[in-house]
Amino acid sequence: MRESGVLLPIFALPSKYGIGCFSKEAYEFVDFLKKAGQKNWQILPLGQTGYGDSPYQSFSTFAGNPYFIDLEELIAQGYLTVEECEAFDWGKSQQYVDYEKVYQSRYQVLRLAFDRYPLKDDKKFQKFVKNQAFWLEDYALYTAIKKEQGGKSWMEWDEKLRYRDAKALDKCRKKLSDELQFVRFQQYLFFTQWKRLKTYANKKGIQIIGDIPIYVALDSADTWSDTRLFQFNTKTGEPVAVAGCPPDYFAATGQLWGNPLYDWKYHKKTGYQWWLKRIASCFTLYDVVRVDHFRGFDEYYSIPYGDETAVNGHWEKGPGLSLFTAIKKKMGEVRIIAEDLGYLTDTVRELVRDTGYPGMKVLQFAFDAESESDYLPHKYDKNCIVYTGTHDNDTTRSWYEGISKKDRKFTERYLNYKNMPVEEASNQLIRLAMASVANLCIIPMQDYLNLDCSCRMNTPSTLGDNWKWRLLPGQITRELTKSMRGLAEIYFRCEKKAKKEKANK
Repeated sequence: MRESGVLLPIFALPSKYGIGCFSKEAYEFVDFLKKAGQKNWQILPLGQTGYGDSPYQSFSTFAGNPYFIDLEELIAQGYLTVEECEAFDWGKSQQYVDYEKVYQSRYQVLRLAFDRYPLKDDKKFQKFVKNQAFWLEDYALYTAIKKEQGGKSWMEWDEKLRYRDAKALDKCRKKLSDELQFVRFQQYLFFTQWKRLKTYANKKGIQIIGDIPIYVALDSADTWSDTRLFQFNTKTGEPVAVAGCPPDYFAATGQLWGNPLYDWKYHKKTGYQWWLKRIASCFTLYDVVRVDHFRGFDEYYSIPYGDETAVNGHWEKGPGLSLFTAIKKKMGEVRIIAEDLGYLTDTVRELVRDTGYPGMKVLQFAFDAESESDYLPHKYDKNCIVYTGTHDNDTTRSWYEGISKKDRKFTERYLNYKNMPVEEASNQLIRLAMASVANLCIIPMQDYLNLDCSCRMNTPSTLGDNWKWRLLPGQITRELTKSMRGLAEIYFRCEKKAKKEKANK
């Protein structure tokens, strides 16, 4: 079945108070997707972000980001006032998130609502806390202690807290009980509001494509709560090795991500119980799950802990098909997308084929005048997802502007568009993606808007200027909606309106 959709993170919605959230603008975006003939909304990870503001470096693989809680709903319910919310500084720009301002303001506002909310009388809250206890209690304790410790990583905590001494943790639970409840309250609001938005989207025929990072952050509730899951030195309490990518044409010293690596022997011995809980949790949030850095399940790059670059890393074998066999046995057929980008070996390709999961094709990687890329549409199999670019790519307009003369000429020849101007690149690549045989086509919102590099989502291996771009009110027009629907119809990625109306008579 041919479908299409749009890539837009929650934080990029034009909501009030500094950052996109589960507000009325999110529901309006769903309505827009419906009118534009789209059937999928792809978002980025919903986890709470830490240093660098990356959704791929979260304090918990299970918890949601409190920034996404809709404050206007709390105003409507009487737990906040407009005056209270507007009294805080959310940043001066509508187009870019000011994470420092959001961090300084959001929790203070939520605390006001928490102090007024009748949690003791809310049976739904009590049920939520009970059902999510397997991750929520450790996360709440980790968050409360981290705040008391001035934001320090758990690896810098007092030894008794770091190694989870039972008496020390009980003492913290009593001392920090109010803060623990505040954390639970935030997660309750997050999951309640998100579930309502997802239900609305599904009723409109829109599927949510979520994103799960392969790794968790070193400073996270996941690592602190059970270091057995990861490659840790039991004597020093530090990781043995961390994740990253080897040196290549784009990064001479490789990429040092710093995430702890999994102890796959331990996971296999437990029947992959932690992973099964993680995937099951994802499918309560999303309809389809994109698994980031899929090649890491075949082989992963191991860098000695403490190294300043990725130069001294080496490849190790991952769990391979056994993990996905366990997932299928436990959960049946679930919809997973394998993020199989980058340098691929035969064994990675074999793993993707054996799982049956669709892989990804990115058009910005296709137009290399020196070689025949697997990302060129004439080489696609139907079982794939085609993108113009991903969250890690530049916008298509700026990508085309920056490529070499040889690659530009090859692109023009492939598209049969001589002397193609920069402002046409997005339109032409979108059309090429929609026309391809790929079952699913996902286009970043920036490309539909024909935006330049100032609206790029992320530049890998950089800090400080990523994950900020947002839609501006009014950027989604009636003309854009009509144009998108027209493309979806002509390439049979949605039903034609006339056919639908005739069928209803």
